[in-house]
Amino acid sequence: MMTFKQLVLASHNAGKLKELQAMLGDTVQVRAIGEFSSVEPEETGLSFIENAILKARHAAQVSGLPALADDSGLAVDALGGAPGIYSARYADGQGDAANNAKLLEALQGVPDAERGAQFVCCLALVRHAEDPLPIVCEGLWHGRILHAAQGENGFGYDPLFWVAERGCSSAEMASADKNQLSHRARAMALLKQRLGL
Repeated sequence: MMTFKQLVLASHNAGKLKELQAMLGDTVQVRAIGEFSSVEPEETGLSFIENAILKARHAAQVSGLPALADDSGLAVDALGGAPGIYSARYADGQGDAANNAKLLEALQGVPDAERGAQFVCCLALVRHAEDPLPIVCEGLWHGRILHAAQGENGFGYDPLFWVAERGCSSAEMASADKNQLSHRARAMALLKQRLGL
């Protein structure tokens, strides 16, 4: 079993840092990669798992700490899994609003029954940069894509992601609820189990 007091999160996304720290609680201090480096590794993997491991190894190398990386995104059934690993840069790095607009355009005319999607989160934890046995945990959150944005909370594709069991978009949920249901929460629950937290 791995035990440590702090780890570095391989992300510059403040929203992710806050969510993961809340999920891990006070047992582990999560530090941002920005404290150590502003260089982002090139995400050359073809899957969430490959990219998560790549980012975790880079973060461990620059920080000298155990590192946790989260590669996540949205996989839309009607688009063959797109935007997938390109979710954050779907609209050429122009941000959330542009990504959402591009997704709505791509799904124009697609009926509700065929707008199924899942948020995917792949967490990779390495003890050090050359760790031969990274812990990898995956979480899926199933929903469907709305025809227009709803809600002000969250980030990314949250305003377009309909959560049937709550009867609202992900962006209309309280962060405490989202932190229990989301793809990241599901992956984190598996990770905590593996770590004995």
